[in-house]
Amino acid sequence: MPKDMNQTETIEPRARTPRLRKPEATDGAAIWDLIKGCKPLDENSMYCNLVQADHFRDTCVVAEMDGDIVGWISGHMIPGRGELFVWQVAVSAKARGLGLGKKMLRHLVERDVCEDATHLKTTITKDNDASWGLFRSFARDVGGELDDAPHFERDTHFEGHHDTEHMVTITLPEDEVPLRRAA
Repeated sequence: MPKDMNQTETIEPRARTPRLRKPEATDGAAIWDLIKGCKPLDENSMYCNLVQADHFRDTCVVAEMDGDIVGWISGHMIPGRGELFVWQVAVSAKARGLGLGKKMLRHLVERDVCEDATHLKTTITKDNDASWGLFRSFARDVGGELDDAPHFERDTHFEGHHDTEHMVTITLPEDEVPLRRAA
């Protein structure tokens, strides 16, 4: 047996700090590819992701690492209400374990455009353990209260083609200085 086959090689992990930023329209295709690789997320059209990255860039986040987009949050402020709605959170397999989902959420709520948000909302199916874990952890970290209730129902809204989506509401702290600093 060759000498190197029975020895364990020690490899230093390289620094893995994704850069968070607002998306550009040119990111649409890469965002679409990322979402396709993050089951069970619903795949929208590439055009939808392009429009999100262009028209809603102030309330969306991309994470880059080694020149690749490895994280994405799409969201928007709900018109006429102090609520930030998060549509999708995607993290590439190569960026998992870094707490990236929570970092992107924090980055987003710290932006000036979200300073009037009193609540963060999202919808999650009951079986999406990763999303429940992310949003519960985020709520704990920011000192917010998390509630949920069925919202878009399987039979009423999806004609039986999609599981019920529960509206998750996190009350954001009013004067949490580290959370609500300008970004």
